Amino acid sequence: HLNYTVEHGFPHQPSALGFSPSLQLLAIGTRSGAIKLYGAPGVEFMGLHEENAAVTQVHFLPHQVELVTLLDDNSLHMWTLRAHKGLSELLEIGRFTLTGPPGAPPSVTRVTAVLAHSSGELLLLGTEGGHVFVVEVPGFRELEERNISLDQVSSSVPDDYIGRRNLEHVEALQENPVNPNQVVIGYGRGLMVIWDLETQRAVQHIPATQQLESVWWTEDGSHILSSHSDGSYCRWSADNELPLFFAGHFPCKAISKIVQLPTANGPPFLVFSGGMPRASYGDRHCISVIHSKTHVALDFTSRIIDFFVIRDGPQHTGDPSALVVLVEEELVVIDLQTEGWPVIQTPYLVPLHSSAITCSHHVSSIPLKLWERVIAAGELQLTHYSKKPWPITGGQNLAPDPPQRDLLLTGHEDGTVRFWDASGVCLYPMYKLSTAGVFHTDTDPNDNMNQGTEGEWPPFRKVGCFDPYSDDPRLGIQKIHLCKYSGYLIVAGTAGQILVLELNDEEAEQTVEAKVVDLLQGQEGFRWKGHTRLDVREEPVLFPPGFQPFALVQCQPPAVVTALTLHSEWKLVAFGTSHGFGLYDYQQKNNVFVKCTLNPSDQLAMEGPLSRVKSIKKSLRQSFRRIRRSRVSLRKHHLQEANARLEAELAEMELAPVQRKIEARSSDDSFTGLVRTLYFADTFLSDSSHNTPSLWAGTNGGSVFAYMLRLPPVEHRTDEPITAHPAKEIQLMHRAPVVGIVVLDGHGAPLPEPLEVAHDLSRSPDMQGSHHLLVVSEEQFKVFTLPKVSAKMKLKLTAIDGSRVRRVGVAWFGSSRSEDYGESGLVVLTNQGDVHVVSLPSVKMQVQYPCIRREDVSGIASCVFTKHGQGFYLISPSEFERFSLSTRCLVEPRCLVELPAHSASPTQHRPQPDGATSAHRRVMEHALLNDESEYTREEDRAEFILIFQLKNNTRGQLINSNLERLTGLPVCQLSAPIVTADTPTSAIVQAENLSCVCHMAVFTKQSSPGMIFITSI
Repeated sequence: HLNYTVEHGFPHQPSALGFSPSLQLLAIGTRSGAIKLYGAPGVEFMGLHEENAAVTQVHFLPHQVELVTLLDDNSLHMWTLRAHKGLSELLEIGRFTLTGPPGAPPSVTRVTAVLAHSSGELLLLGTEGGHVFVVEVPGFRELEERNISLDQVSSSVPDDYIGRRNLEHVEALQENPVNPNQVVIGYGRGLMVIWDLETQRAVQHIPATQQLESVWWTEDGSHILSSHSDGSYCRWSADNELPLFFAGHFPCKAISKIVQLPTANGPPFLVFSGGMPRASYGDRHCISVIHSKTHVALDFTSRIIDFFVIRDGPQHTGDPSALVVLVEEELVVIDLQTEGWPVIQTPYLVPLHSSAITCSHHVSSIPLKLWERVIAAGELQLTHYSKKPWPITGGQNLAPDPPQRDLLLTGHEDGTVRFWDASGVCLYPMYKLSTAGVFHTDTDPNDNMNQGTEGEWPPFRKVGCFDPYSDDPRLGIQKIHLCKYSGYLIVAGTAGQILVLELNDEEAEQTVEAKVVDLLQGQEGFRWKGHTRLDVREEPVLFPPGFQPFALVQCQPPAVVTALTLHSEWKLVAFGTSHGFGLYDYQQKNNVFVKCTLNPSDQLAMEGPLSRVKSIKKSLRQSFRRIRRSRVSLRKHHLQEANARLEAELAEMELAPVQRKIEARSSDDSFTGLVRTLYFADTFLSDSSHNTPSLWAGTNGGSVFAYMLRLPPVEHRTDEPITAHPAKEIQLMHRAPVVGIVVLDGHGAPLPEPLEVAHDLSRSPDMQGSHHLLVVSEEQFKVFTLPKVSAKMKLKLTAIDGSRVRRVGVAWFGSSRSEDYGESGLVVLTNQGDVHVVSLPSVKMQVQYPCIRREDVSGIASCVFTKHGQGFYLISPSEFERFSLSTRCLVEPRCLVELPAHSASPTQHRPQPDGATSAHRRVMEHALLNDESEYTREEDRAEFILIFQLKNNTRGQLINSNLERLTGLPVCQLSAPIVTADTPTSAIVQAENLSCVCHMAVFTKQSSPGMIFITSI
């Protein structure tokens, strides 16, 4: 089956942030309606709201495993982490929307502020109309008698204040940390009211006059901090002392959130977002942290969504230890206990798109030695990060250790290649390679983002790694190939540059010489209109430990490199562009040969992707020429002759009823010479008794070229040149682009990778039986015999369902029952977003699954397959979706979240086996007695009541608890059968006789008084 296993990276367009100190879980809501929870590395959960609405707020219920989300359609949703078969899963268990009195405007119930009360039983909902609604959770039952109306507040406010201004909406709600019965209600115009929930009256009024942004109640309950739209903040005493005002000398931006936390042996931490001088720094995204004499303005590269502070101690009430900031493009965690407040490296939620991803490459089963060397090189790049462990530690990761070490390499627009540990659930950053140092660019490599002007105020400090701006788009990485056995890495870019790098544990200063290769081979009549090539530094460059370049091939014209492959055993690199392909010997640093594939009509291939002048006229001319040619041909022949010829052609082709006729592509089509795939193989080209090294190339015009390579003996490898001779050429009839080439050995198995046999990680290929060549085009799979290259079999794809191959890879599918058994197959992704598995060597369609939306063109283009039946594709610029076709290789979160025993609140309500609160019980009793007056009085307080009967009391307690949690509805367990006038006798008899049958009655507002509906569970 196709399983979507995990999403890697940073959520696209985050819109809300929540944190549970007791569970140690972080929650992020997005504009697309997703809710994602993160704890310790490997602990991840994801939910999706059915409504296509943005999540605007996320609140965990204190000391519980439930959380509430508010969407921008004004609906509230209750989620819980429920244990099932030893693992937790995130489930939505209820939804609720405030309903106002008939005829009231929507603003009356439009929720603007949410407070999850410390009791875990109440939600306070502040609205746009100025009212505060009190709702009981988890059942979402509105407690009308406890609501705080705007009229109640207005009547208690001094006349001199209320006469001058309208209170506007509820901007903030905060609970008194010392007295849970008191909450402060902050209104948009600035007024703050301390309200007693028990006595239902106002205790104190705080008459601020500036537009209110946020409120914070200090831990000792003695002061309230308010921040305002003019960039000021105020400190108000809860004992009616004179307030303290803090404001800048210049007009400032609003302070959207303010937090003050005490320390055991010193002054408190003050943290607030915004407040920068509007004229000078109005475009900055800043959070200011002030502690004693230390003041830092953390400067982020994208908009701040929200932040919170993590505290020490078993009850999480100690000194502040970390500041967690969610910005639009990344999550940044600041260590507040280490001098200098360094950033803590994130083990997940890393912004993959810190520079836009341009390509990706997956390597399975990395040898331990290479793995450790890459990690060592990466650790040297982390010296500016904090040494503190990751502070968010909730849940238990129960997933087994990965069976192998996997690498995912991503190429980026700024010329960097990032190495990710893709073995498990967390896509962890290991190492970053930059290729920009080889070339001259506009920026000075000594520039430091964190350097600020001495004496600058505010004291800015750049934080975060999101930097979407590329110094030079020509640096963009287009192709990557890593040999895991030799440690050689090949990287190709947008301006025709191919770098050959090797892993070095020490830094080295060296000059990289460029070998210019002319792919046009002196053909006349072609003029390159695209970008120029990058200028290579002539002076020696100091390269840090890690992958260091020692050879550079520069294609001319400097077009995008479209195909790349490496054979580390032969020490050869093959590369291709839209103009042709070549072979480079990186041991002798010499070019072996070049083949120009450019068609005389391929003028568009001379434009280049970065050319601002797109040849629209050329495209229109070609379209009109085709139309004109078709019209002329129709004039030359009578209609009867055309029909007869068409029927004769169809009869000759003998098309199956389910197949469609595919029009042959014209050789005049643009980019027919573009090289799509390159492949090295040791196989039979000249005769069936002598195998020889070879290079195969496939183009966009359906051509396949094969070159026979002669390698000198090992002892003369450094001085004798490698020679290449054209051996075979295939032209596919429909000229469909060739997207993949595979040679199968005598057993029908794909040839092993270079050095794989030498490391005893693969059996030697069968060289006794005849080899076969599998050519995968966009339209079909075709098998040829070798060395004669005669067609043997084919499998059509486009003729069957109209789809075209976009990505293809060879995968090994291991059996889930037997460790020793497995099969090779082709994994294919089409332009329709479907994934197919094709058997080898029989080339028969095995399975087909819809995988990616057909409209998601960028997702389809970004897909990369692994060697063991998994795949990655971009679901947004910052997220990879991981999927698996293999029953053996599944990487998915397996985690458990349990409520810590010490975090249970003493006032926390827990449902008892006998069911509900006294109010619920009273409603049920009167309802069963058909008391219409009691029903009328209570109907607005109980939306639904569930009643069930079960003889086995233990099971009854279990179902009682689960029903109440799953449905969020009040539940009562009865010890006697339910008997009403409307109850079918058969139902009562069944309940009497079968102890395992549970009957549930649903009593609703819409029901007639006393009517009960009986259903079986």
